[in-house]
Amino acid sequence: MTTTGSALARFDPDAPLFLISTAARLAGMHPQTLRTYDRMGLVSPTRTRGRGRRYTIRDVERLRLIQSLSHDEGINLAGVRRIMALSAEVERLQAHVNRLMAGMIRLNRASPSSRLFTVSGQEAVFTRRDADIEPDHQDG
Repeated sequence: MTTTGSALARFDPDAPLFLISTAARLAGMHPQTLRTYDRMGLVSPTRTRGRGRRYTIRDVERLRLIQSLSHDEGINLAGVRRIMALSAEVERLQAHVNRLMAGMIRLNRASPSSRLFTVSGQEAVFTRRDADIEPDHQDG
């Protein structure tokens, strides 16, 4: 038996699929609540040429999270807005870290003569791999 969540997983989460009535039903809210959240900037559905709202799967998930935070956790909508902004910032920063890590992996796989420049806190460090370091003098 297919559940709603797994059925929705087959669609592009950013495709504007749902009318406001359908999105409200999926999120367990009244359509007027969705309009209010749109005016407050908590959710931003796509607009049709006629200015009708079209909600994505991601929008519905966001609405469910807003519902949970406000009703289950007792957080006011200003707090919910702040939590959502901080969550978006964490996601943005995580994506940045992932790009940096991918770059580090590429550098690590590069030729043995590769050099690596890193920044840690307030200091910058230039390192060379052991294979690159030539001894200053010969023992012999």
